[in-house]
Amino acid sequence: MNRREFIASAAVASTGPTLLGMSRKADEKNPVIGAEGHKYECHHNWGELPADYSWQTTHNVALDSQGHVYITHQGVGKKMDTVLVFDPKGKFVRSFGKEWHGGGHGIEIRKEGSDEFIYMANTWTPEHKLVKTNLKGERVWTKGRPECKEYEPRPDAKDATKTVTPAYNPTNICWLPDGGFNVGDGYGSNYMLNYDKDGKLVKVFGGGGTEKGKMRTPHGQWLDARDPNKPVMVVCDRANARLQRFNLDGTVIDATESNKVVLFPAHAKTRGDVLMVPDLHARVSLFDKNNKALVHLGDDGSDADAAWRKKVLDGFKVRQDAKAWATGKFVHPHDAAFDTTGNIIVVEWVSTGRVTMLKKV
Repeated sequence: MNRREFIASAAVASTGPTLLGMSRKADEKNPVIGAEGHKYECHHNWGELPADYSWQTTHNVALDSQGHVYITHQGVGKKMDTVLVFDPKGKFVRSFGKEWHGGGHGIEIRKEGSDEFIYMANTWTPEHKLVKTNLKGERVWTKGRPECKEYEPRPDAKDATKTVTPAYNPTNICWLPDGGFNVGDGYGSNYMLNYDKDGKLVKVFGGGGTEKGKMRTPHGQWLDARDPNKPVMVVCDRANARLQRFNLDGTVIDATESNKVVLFPAHAKTRGDVLMVPDLHARVSLFDKNNKALVHLGDDGSDADAAWRKKVLDGFKVRQDAKAWATGKFVHPHDAAFDTTGNIIVVEWVSTGRVTMLKKV
């Protein structure tokens, strides 16, 4: 996480549209949050960690076809596995990926033929930037820097006698209809990279900027196929505080107004007609098929929730203090995923990690 970028965005964060939400009491163990049709019971600190294990900044989450939950954490202390796997009830199953410690970030899972595979973006590790494994963490391939003109050394704008090498620090992956996949270089050079089903780079688009089609930290992206006749890619243009939609050829369709629809979007997922966006500014947003807000979970538009956001964005003090985390509220949702029954698993960018199971009511 880029602290400078986060602080700058926090200074201009808004509360967004006011939506009807559920009232909740501070002493409720499992409060219900949300709005009619989208109510969830909060179960914080989900998942039984092994005795010798502790979360080191939880980052992303994905599920396999059996409902097993795969969670990455960055790894900021004692060296340990990067990916932990739990069964649908939260019982620990296995872990793997000690070699990615310090870089754990994006993770997605898909079925290819009769087998399922994990794709991971390990943002800060010098090697293993992009990794494909089976469900046990056994490597299929590893990819490093993209070999294309956008990542070639170029003259330094400040000193023509020198060259600079564009940074490459991918954050997340999503799937493409032709069997390929897209990688977002969220902490690198702000490009989106389309690969074919064989892992060959075929297209690069985006790049840094504030104009439509350009991005500042494309942190997460998703294939939005809610209209099966016209699938598009939704990109969480985080530092620009907006969502952008792209055709699959990389041409931009539209962008939301900065700080109005989303505040600091981290990733996106769909289920049925619903688009979900975990937002690092203390909420998880659900949108309908017309991309209108259904509810901001953890933010019902009240003065109390506005005060909570102000508190968590004030110098990161709350993310460092688990005793300050309130039930029924979020600190910094970094990713979220639907399970097969419509429950939501939320993982947060907090120092000791936090996983919340939102059980649909």
